Amino acid sequence: MKEEQFYSIEEVSQMLNVAYLTVYRWIRAKKLIALKAGKQYRIRREDLEKFLKQK
Repeated sequence: MKEEQFYSIEEVSQMLNVAYLTVYRWIRAKKLIALKAGKQYRIRREDLEKFLKQK
């Protein structure tokens, strides 16, 4: 079984060279799918790749 890879908002913002708040706004606007674990969001690698293909 393949293990999924997850990123934090901070990791995604660094990878895409955008502000933390930008990634957070994408999540709130439902443009980027993220899972919420407690107070933290986690973005699956697959969801990030899908988001980037749409842009």
